[in-house]
Amino acid sequence: MVRRVRVLWLTLFLLVTGGALSAAPASAVIGGGRSDYGPWAVRMLVDGKPACTGTAVTAQWIISASHCFYEQGQPVADKRISFRVGSLDLRKGVTVRPLPGKRVGSARADMLLIKVTPMKIRPARLATTGVRRGQVVRQYGWGATCTGDENTCQSPVLKQSTLRVVRQDDPRCAGHTAPGGSDFCMEKVSGIPAGGDSGGPVMSTAPRGAEVLLGVFDGSDREHVAEAGEISRQLAWIRSVVRR
Repeated sequence: MVRRVRVLWLTLFLLVTGGALSAAPASAVIGGGRSDYGPWAVRMLVDGKPACTGTAVTAQWIISASHCFYEQGQPVADKRISFRVGSLDLRKGVTVRPLPGKRVGSARADMLLIKVTPMKIRPARLATTGVRRGQVVRQYGWGATCTGDENTCQSPVLKQSTLRVVRQDDPRCAGHTAPGGSDFCMEKVSGIPAGGDSGGPVMSTAPRGAEVLLGVFDGSDREHVAEAGEISRQLAWIRSVVRR
């Protein structure tokens, strides 16, 4: 998987086109640990092969990163996409598929909502307030556990990393987050997300059942920092789409 382009370029692209990023699937957890919880996490497959991660926000709507749904500038056809849900192990769970034509990309963030056949899983609660500097968060995904050819080391089980929110203009985040943009920046505490985690949940660290979805992961430098689109800033858009 090709490492995703930097968020500054992404922000400009989205503002100009009002659409989704055309990029290869990218940003799994290098380091970190195996997760024993994540009822809302879903694994996106393209042509039956692992591609990205997503989060169920209702019984029929999944949110992920827009760039996961494009290849070489062209939309990935609905018939090629499937999701594994209901298990932390990719080899288990249930397969659900998109409803034709039921996907909506954000014009202001690397986020996309896609409607699928009904899922019997617990949806994530959405954050209504923004992240704060110093906040510790958890990122979840089935992606790469190695550097190099990330296609060769996609995790069969859900993994998690711990990160801490830092300023958008932190020097380490240069080229990843743009001040005033739709993404927030995080520094590594344990583990760093990588190829295959794109679109996956960034959650608060509240007790099980009380955690909220803070962000949609969309890239990292594979070593020190990662970025995610902020849910609270896209809340009105999300709510308007899932009511359809």
